[in-house]
Amino acid sequence: MKKVFIDGSAGTTGLRIYERLSGRKDIEMIILSDEHRKDPEYIKDAIFRSDITFLCLPDAAAIEAVGLAEGSDAVIIDPSTAHRTDDNWTYGFPELNPSQRKRIAGSRRITNPGCYATGFIAIAAPMVQHGLMKADHPVSAFALSGYSGAGKKAIEVYEGNEKPQDFYAPREYALSQAHKHIPEMQKISGLKRTPLFSPIVDDYYSGMFVSIPLYTDMLNGVSGPSDVREMFAEHYRGEKLVKVMPEGEEDASGGFLSANMMSGRDDLRLYVTGNKERIVVTTVFDNLGKGASGAAIQNMNIVTGVDETLGLVV
Repeated sequence: MKKVFIDGSAGTTGLRIYERLSGRKDIEMIILSDEHRKDPEYIKDAIFRSDITFLCLPDAAAIEAVGLAEGSDAVIIDPSTAHRTDDNWTYGFPELNPSQRKRIAGSRRITNPGCYATGFIAIAAPMVQHGLMKADHPVSAFALSGYSGAGKKAIEVYEGNEKPQDFYAPREYALSQAHKHIPEMQKISGLKRTPLFSPIVDDYYSGMFVSIPLYTDMLNGVSGPSDVREMFAEHYRGEKLVKVMPEGEEDASGGFLSANMMSGRDDLRLYVTGNKERIVVTTVFDNLGKGASGAAIQNMNIVTGVDETLGLVV
């Protein structure tokens, strides 16, 4: 039985991880009282007693917790932004390439991908790896997310009785092109150019999509959507948590892809749509699932050698 500690268990990601793990018989949870959950002495003791520690914390607090963990045998899985571009940490996207899962299994420091970055990298990284897109391609992406990924204060506004009128509509943000996920999106995808990224938050709880539009005449060896779909199907062949959808699957919902269609799930769907001249590749998943807590548990399962989907909703 593995002992698991969630530092930051009161946050959205921490609560979802706890929900996914609480019913498992192979896990013993280490839980601190409200009185002690922010006390460094008690946190350090919990980390040292654990086999796996999740850091569901703001960046500065995550860095501090890593310092407390120094000398322990615990595997640290960090869903914060703090270590995602740090070469001393293993990037926790198992489907990235054929060797990434092995790297995760042997690592003691795993950085969990960001939600937007998950959807972006799932598209851009294979495009670069398989040569369909050059590393200096001018990539742009737009994305829509539920408000659960916006943090506690924003959630309180969205769910409060005095919600401002503009919170009832989609709201684009990070207008200065300085979103915190962009560095990992570029680095992990292998891009030389910083991608253009337009994120939007909307008035629903969870679920998201990330879309990358492409011109076929700027790609290599691509004559239409089928060429791109075949590449993704081969790249993700056998994966349990990433599914490449067949041609026309989006028509089952009247030609719409809803950003909340995967809400409550821990897997991701990838759609390739468009025509011979213009293609759009879209990933649809739950920002709290494959975009956060589901990915963290998947990484834990890999480290402990159990089925990757154990405790997940797929």
